Amino acid sequence: MKHSEYRRLMNEEFGSAYAAVLGNSHVLQALGNRTPDEAIVDGIKFREIWLAVCDDLQIPEERRLGRDLPIRERRDV
Repeated sequence: MKHSEYRRLMNEEFGSAYAAVLGNSHVLQALGNRTPDEAIVDGIKFREIWLAVCDDLQIPEERRLGRDLPIRERRDV
């Protein structure tokens, strides 16, 4: 998972303002008592962080992959 995908999932699930608050204030025991933002700085994989947030906040399985995005057409240059 890339950083941009992690941010997209956080913003879709919680809204951009609350996602930012969660990122810098919600301490997760599964991440060694770090906030998601601290875990990012410490090099923990984005997928691991996202799943820890989902587990801790009881996000249902069906919402953990985010919304379906339209397929972008590839432009060959």
